[in-house]
Amino acid sequence: KIAADRAGIPVIVVPTIASTDAPCSGCAVIYSEDGVFESVYYQKMNPHVVLVDLNIMASAPTRFLVSGMGDALATWFEARSCKQTRSKNECGGYTTLAALNLARLCYDTLLKYGSEAKADNDNKNVSQALTYIVEANTLLSGIGFESSGLAAAHSIHNGLTVLKETHSFYHGEKVTFGVLTGLYLTGASADEMNTVYSFCEEIGLPTTFHDIGIINTSRENLLPAAIKTCAPTEGIHHEDMEVTPEKVLEAMIAADTMGRSRKK
Repeated sequence: KIAADRAGIPVIVVPTIASTDAPCSGCAVIYSEDGVFESVYYQKMNPHVVLVDLNIMASAPTRFLVSGMGDALATWFEARSCKQTRSKNECGGYTTLAALNLARLCYDTLLKYGSEAKADNDNKNVSQALTYIVEANTLLSGIGFESSGLAAAHSIHNGLTVLKETHSFYHGEKVTFGVLTGLYLTGASADEMNTVYSFCEEIGLPTTFHDIGIINTSRENLLPAAIKTCAPTEGIHHEDMEVTPEKVLEAMIAADTMGRSRKK
């Protein structure tokens, strides 16, 4: 996408996995050679065509689909936060009713069809549930995040990339832990937390530090991730509060504690 943008030519995206909401977006994420988040490159236009072959999607390893659901899980919560604080979206404007409702539809679709779609992917079955989840992971989440904005979940993902032990885990898996941390950071209700944790547990998304490779859970080891999460340019500042590394660290520890307690 960056090459096409710099060359001034249209781009057609043909994703073979539904692991993120990147295909429809007009931006690309830049990482260092060591796998640490650096920046987001914004193109002058979105892809002209995103062409999805569901037979190919159904043949891909299921972990990719599940990771995509983790990425898509963030869309509603981040959209809600950006709406509450009237923060700018990824296009430099403000969310609309259409974008906000697509973000909510994305979330509702995940909860309703996610588990069934995972089973169908395991069986390489191009079902209605799998079709809906591929749409949610790519189109609904892609439009939803870009037109509504980002907040805590993706910033926490970016922070986690400074921890080398997380590098073997997919984008959506780390974003999921960002969602759970964000729930604690923003004071989500117990019912909402239970719904999200239950969904993650049902389809196999991470709910603890260990699930994303972090064995050393000392504050000293985690603090660099919390500091990077709170960089001035990060979307976490779209949350309706003053965010500090210490608050992020406490929320990360709380999210992990809840995840571990539910595994017992």
